[in-house]
Amino acid sequence: MSSSNFPKEKFRWGMLLSDTRYRGTSLQVITFIIFVAVFFWLVDNTLKNLALMGKDVSFNFLGMRAGYDINQRLISYTNDSTHARAALVGILNTLVVAFFGCVIATIVGVLAGILRLSKNWIVAKLMSIYIEGFRNIPVLLWIVMIFALFTEFTPAPKAFKGDDPQASMLLFDSVAITNRGTYLPIPIMGEGAYWLLICLSLSIISAFYFVRYSRKVKKDTGKGFPTFWISICIIAIPCIIAFFVFGKPISFGYPYLKGFNFKDGLHLRNSLLALTLALAFYTSAFIAEIVRSGILAISKGQTEAASALGLRPNKIMNLIILPQALRVIVPPMISQYLNLTKNSSLAIAVGYMDVRGTLGGITLNQTGRELESMLLLMGFYLSVSLLISSVINYFNRSFQIVGR
Repeated sequence: MSSSNFPKEKFRWGMLLSDTRYRGTSLQVITFIIFVAVFFWLVDNTLKNLALMGKDVSFNFLGMRAGYDINQRLISYTNDSTHARAALVGILNTLVVAFFGCVIATIVGVLAGILRLSKNWIVAKLMSIYIEGFRNIPVLLWIVMIFALFTEFTPAPKAFKGDDPQASMLLFDSVAITNRGTYLPIPIMGEGAYWLLICLSLSIISAFYFVRYSRKVKKDTGKGFPTFWISICIIAIPCIIAFFVFGKPISFGYPYLKGFNFKDGLHLRNSLLALTLALAFYTSAFIAEIVRSGILAISKGQTEAASALGLRPNKIMNLIILPQALRVIVPPMISQYLNLTKNSSLAIAVGYMDVRGTLGGITLNQTGRELESMLLLMGFYLSVSLLISSVINYFNRSFQIVGR
């Protein structure tokens, strides 16, 4: 008798749990319903308790006058600005620390991880001390310590005055390092500056596509180009020509001493420098261990085969070991970037006004909107974390081995 002649079993509700064909889906649906029910119960309970306290959920406070100053800012802001503007200033301050912290941590971490594997005993031990020192001391202590070094061991602005000054500016009198912060030249945009920036952007995009094209040619034919120098020329030559064609639209404003402090230029406060460097060096110690483990994951036969072909150690590392090790290195690096971004909330320890200090600090205390402020703060960190994860995962897919 063929299987088609068997009578089909009639569906019963009890089969949702007893029949293996439906049990897995049924349990997932039940779990999801319970989760949604608990979530809505918590939200409803919170809203009812707020109503009993005479509070409602409203974000109208973002349009109210902030009434406080922010010492480090990238955009214009006064104490007459709104709380939304203050939150935006804090968000930008957080993103600045996160971006430069990740860049510095990556560069220092990769170098430290490679040097720890050096055959030079002194270099390897120094890197071990650096890595273990930063990894095993809380990052908050490093933030406070580096801030104290900047504040206590750098000269006051008055030390630059007089016929016999005790301190002098650096880089042809363009940089001043003081206990009130570091002063750098700041670019001044003139007429035609935006055209120059557009030219720079197009040059960078052209160099990027040239590098991709050269890799494709090398993969297909085995012939390579001096991509580094050609890329530099692709970027530099059009920008230099555009700089003179548009009449030198970008100039620099240099800091100068006036009265008891420096004026003009770009002022980087010690709180910003201490926070960025402390987070960068602390995270670089973990990145160094990730890089070291990624390199050790590559078979030793790869190095021996490359040496037998006559390649120098730096070429072996750059062309053979690191490209393969990146498949192991990149995934755990995401966690380090996320940790650095979230640890920037410790900025309040040195008086740096990030989003935690503005939206989650002064704004929260002034308006009494704890729930709304925390929801916005959590949403910001969640969005940034998901964005970083997406970008690094996209970058990581380019290193994965392509299957048939």
